[in-house]
Amino acid sequence: MATAAPLVNPFREGMSLEGATQPVQLCIFGASGDLTQRKLLPAIYNLAQAALAPPAFSVIGFARQPMSDDDFRKVLTNAVAASGEVRVRDPAVLQRLCERVHYVAGDFHDAAAYGQLKTKLDLYDKQYATNGNRIFYIATPASLYGDITAKLAGAGLVKPESPQSFVRMIVEKPFGRDLASAKALNSELLTYMSEDQIYRIDHYLGKETVQNILVLRFANGIFEPIWNRRYVDSVQITVAESLGIEGRGNFYEETGVVRDVIQNHALQLMSLVAMEPPVSFDARDFRDEKIRVLEAIHPIEMSEVSKVAVRGQYGPGSVAGERVVGYRQEPDVNPQSMTPTYAALRLSIDNWRWAGVPFYIRSGKRMPKRITEIAMQFREAPHLPFRKAQLETPGGNVLALQIQPDEGITLKFDAKVPGPSMRIRAVEMDFGYGETFGSEDASPYERLILDCMKGDQTLFDRADGVEAAWALVDPVLSTWDADLNVAFPNYDAGTWGPAAADELLAKDGRSWRRL
Repeated sequence: MATAAPLVNPFREGMSLEGATQPVQLCIFGASGDLTQRKLLPAIYNLAQAALAPPAFSVIGFARQPMSDDDFRKVLTNAVAASGEVRVRDPAVLQRLCERVHYVAGDFHDAAAYGQLKTKLDLYDKQYATNGNRIFYIATPASLYGDITAKLAGAGLVKPESPQSFVRMIVEKPFGRDLASAKALNSELLTYMSEDQIYRIDHYLGKETVQNILVLRFANGIFEPIWNRRYVDSVQITVAESLGIEGRGNFYEETGVVRDVIQNHALQLMSLVAMEPPVSFDARDFRDEKIRVLEAIHPIEMSEVSKVAVRGQYGPGSVAGERVVGYRQEPDVNPQSMTPTYAALRLSIDNWRWAGVPFYIRSGKRMPKRITEIAMQFREAPHLPFRKAQLETPGGNVLALQIQPDEGITLKFDAKVPGPSMRIRAVEMDFGYGETFGSEDASPYERLILDCMKGDQTLFDRADGVEAAWALVDPVLSTWDADLNVAFPNYDAGTWGPAAADELLAKDGRSWRRL
């Protein structure tokens, strides 16, 4: 087939090519799955609609389900129509994207299928002039990562065809289910590919507000001088979901809240809050500082788990006025399941900046509301020349970073109530992303796929970072797996978790924020 003529922009003529990347083929493993339809295809469309996809570009889906190219194009069309993350629906853009979308059916374990895939990739590489550049997005269960990589290597698909071309792979969390399996997975991937080819995606790091933590700290001279143990009393990180397990009983029974959220999302947020200023914001320096935080967190000994960690499982209750069943009544869940749907940890960092400052992390299913927040509680003023009775709402100064659902920053401080008497009340200064900038420009997957196209690994995890996070939570998981003497369920759906989580902070003279 003759090489397709290069287009100035195959999606939006006349638009700026700012942010355009090199030519590339994007091959999605698990193309018929839920993640692809809900997140990846809408993100790819958004990149095309915003003129951020490269002019020479194509998408190839690979999965077991038999489909033709036209069938997969219908999947793309339906995904764009159904997605709430698509900003502008442009039929012309969708049509042009569909023309560059193809599908290959095959079993993930069948070496012959990878030979067929290579034939198609080579064909479309010439057709769309993508110069041998390829990204493999592995949107499958993690148990398939190693075999898929080995089969790709066997088909000659993991090595760049020339010094000018590249081959990259994106893999989804969870990266293993404990430290041993994470090390084994990293070893298996690195047998066939180099670290700079592997992009371990955590979509939380693609959120605008998460990235704004760095700007807030390092671009504003008023914050960085007080971002340390001298001024910060404690830090709370909350990742709460009002939803249950959404029909994923088999998955959640094997995973639980620590593997699903704490080991990745929550610890990533903690590392961003606590990291030292990097020398530069290139991928190496940035990730070095994040990993140093994880390595500096005080190790949790198995004998200490009961003092610093709390687990919970939701029972029947009410969320947003609707009665819901308990975890053990969910489909595909063991009626005597001991899988935690809630966890709270008290962590400390053994370094100069954060010595003595507790970091409290909590995450749970069936909470009263969906919210992700980082809250920094500052120390009280050393001396108050006011009577305590004049403080109507004590609580001190708090800087709260809202990650979802409403991205923003809130600063809580005390102010005088107008009037002849000295009455002091806490007030809040709010900044909302939506109010200031309009709707968020890009979904997390959109941002991270684009970064991979550009070869920017800054917001992706590294092998040693994954292993450092698992090393921290492994003793907790091992202790809980060995000790089944806990009365589950121990919190009602629609509440903020078990009473033991409140006691965890009460021992330190603190309490969870009311959200």
